[in-house]
This record gives sequence, structure tokens and C-alpha cells, in this order.
Amino acid sequence: MAGVPNDELSPNSSLWLWVPAFAGTTLRMESAILPAMDNAARNIALVPPPDRRQSETALAIARGTSRLLRSLGFSCISELPLPSGRRADLVALNERGEIWIVEIKSSVEDLRADQKWHEYRAHCDRLFFAFTQDLPCEIFPEGTGLIIADAYGAHLQCEAPEHKLPAPTRKQMTVRFAMAAALRINRLVDPQGHAEFWE
Repeated sequence: MAGVPNDELSPNSSLWLWVPAFAGTTLRMESAILPAMDNAARNIALVPPPDRRQSETALAIARGTSRLLRSLGFSCISELPLPSGRRADLVALNERGEIWIVEIKSSVEDLRADQKWHEYRAHCDRLFFAFTQDLPCEIFPEGTGLIIADAYGAHLQCEAPEHKLPAPTRKQMTVRFAMAAALRINRLVDPQGHAEFWE
């Protein structure tokens, strides 16, 4: 089982599942693995369900940003609920245990309307915004970084300062990240065992 970009897929393959948790990638599972799956269940919304408020632009930014983070040695998970009750657009974890959160903004108006960004600071070592075009770092909140992205890649425009998490918070976030990622894979492999997500 391996993820490949949407633009490399053929709809004639045996079974294709779009998995929002992988930021615009599609996973292939051979029909022998899930021979009894009904056609209607091929699009499986993993926990949490996709935020349908997201625009195509936001989804493209998430995809490119995820590619950048992977190139930097991070694994990413999208739409991760935080202990505070907020939901982070992208959370990234590397082998050193460092945690980054990236909030995706599809417009300057979206950025200006965001009054909750500071709540993410308590759950990460570095906090970034991801945007579609080069903008002055000064317009973004102090203590955050900026990633410029499109659907195919991204680059760091403004580095985010590090604010190391307390050990208990790091453990809580790492466990939350691991459990959410494993649960999403489990629901992909055994969708019949999680029928509530077919609704």
C-alpha cells in the first residue's frame, strides 16, 4: 500500500480510496484486500471527516505544504483535533519529536479574520501560516513563520521562532498524533469495522 499523487492515478485501477488525512494523495488498495466493499463505500471519510468549508485553494496549499514538510523529515497529519478543542490544519512530527503546526490561509482576508491562531501556539514548537503568494513577513503575527505553497510544492518564506513545548504537552501531542494516524489507517484497512464513517 503506497500513496501517490492524484495526477498520477488511473480511475481504471482496481480500487482507489481518497484519503483526506494524506493531504491530496490517494491510496491504492488491491481489491483482494477488501473484496466485499460496495462501490458506494469507496470514498471513505476518515476521522475527522473532511472540513467541507475548505476551498480548492486551501486543499492545494495543504498538499504542497505537506510535500515540503516531508522533504524536511516530518510526517504530517491533517485536521488534527487539539486538546484545546481546536482543530489544526496540519500537524507535523519529526524523529526528534519536534512538532510544527501549520495553519492554511487562502486569502489575506482569511488571515485577518483569524482570531484564534494564538491558541495553537501552546501545542507546537513552531507555528506557521501557509499562503499562496509571497507576502511581507511583517503582516503575519509575531512569533509565527510563513510557508508559500501551491498544489505541487512549497518553500519557507519566513522562519518561525522556536518555543519548546513542555515535556507533558509534547507527550500529549505525540500520543494524539500517533493514535489519530493509526486510527485512520485502521479505518482504511477495515472500513467494515467502522461503519459509522460511511455516513
